[in-house]
Amino acid sequence: MVTFRLFAAARAAAGRAEVQVPAGPVAAAVAALLAEAPDRLADVVAISSLVSDGRRLDPASGDQLPAGATVDVLPPFAGG
Repeated sequence: MVTFRLFAAARAAAGRAEVQVPAGPVAAAVAALLAEAPDRLADVVAISSLVSDGRRLDPASGDQLPAGATVDVLPPFAGG
């Protein structure tokens, strides 16, 4: 499993702080994340940075996310 940690607006849109989805390509994991959450989460994820192990992920990528990976969903915020 891959854990998506949701911050700020992403957490508010999903109604929870974390979502676990099956490991696999980034695009498939993002699709699974959105399938588990309300529709408004898709709008937040579209403008967010996805970061895992210190690197930014392309949400449409075929790069593999291994089991046990953590992805932070970081919406834009003021002052940063």
